[in-house]
Amino acid sequence: MARVSAAKSPAAALAPSDPVDELIKSIRIPPRPSLLADLQAELASIDPSPETIGRIVARDVGMSGALLKLANSSLYGGRRAKSIEQAILFLGINQVAALMTGLLARQAIPAESPALASFWDVSTRRSHAMVFLSRRLRIGAPDIAHTFGLFCDTGVPLLMGRFPDYATTFQDAGADTLRPFTAIEDERHSTSHAAIGALLARNWGLSSEVTWAILHHHDYAVIEDEHTDDLVRSLVALSLLAERAIRRYRGAMPVRPSGTRAANAPAPTSRWTKTKRPSCSTNSKKPCTTTSNSRTAAARRF
Repeated sequence: MARVSAAKSPAAALAPSDPVDELIKSIRIPPRPSLLADLQAELASIDPSPETIGRIVARDVGMSGALLKLANSSLYGGRRAKSIEQAILFLGINQVAALMTGLLARQAIPAESPALASFWDVSTRRSHAMVFLSRRLRIGAPDIAHTFGLFCDTGVPLLMGRFPDYATTFQDAGADTLRPFTAIEDERHSTSHAAIGALLARNWGLSSEVTWAILHHHDYAVIEDEHTDDLVRSLVALSLLAERAIRRYRGAMPVRPSGTRAANAPAPTSRWTKTKRPSCSTNSKKPCTTTSNSRTAAARRF
């Protein structure tokens, strides 16, 4: 019997492999939940039906209960919705979709390690603060701000699951006052949580603006870059304001406008009081994709 050759074609054998691309492929990114795909399909229709959205949400009893709890919280007016249909009526279909997206993310991305004990609590606080600021300052749409606030750091637990020593990297990056947070991640792991979070957002069908804002949420130069989409700039700015407000509320270290700690401030004691710093030149007129190989590689995917 003739032996079948498993050798690669000459072209494939000679084709250069991108080590960063191969690395990113080795990181487990949860697939988009079918419930979310159905919800997004209905929202993308010409005339989205609240009744259809209610039926989609009601397919998951646990998600339905969690959504009602959120809808009845003081953050959303404290009105007592007794059903998914009432929650949709009170909040609107876009806000309900944003809340469901966040709940599905918590379900798909567990943060059970000691290093991530408060991950979703901090992400939730950030998203709520961004919703408040979006409404108060009339910047962007609150539902988009909510989604970005929840998803901007989702690359962290994914990297934690891929690299056994990532918890040390995260702590060191948060304590470093000289180098950008993502630069330290790139140096040690050839990728960053911003790049991986952006890939997750794209794979889950989130808007391109949210995806790009996640990719650049450590690149504060985009806030002043007139060539960057206004919504992307707004989300990065709102995130900065929200985290600064949360830090002050919790009595954490003072932060200078440049993003570095004051000289006499103590180093962060928690992995979730990280200090974010600019990672590209403010003279750049293009989106900041040249400061790390991993973000350049990620940018090619969008």
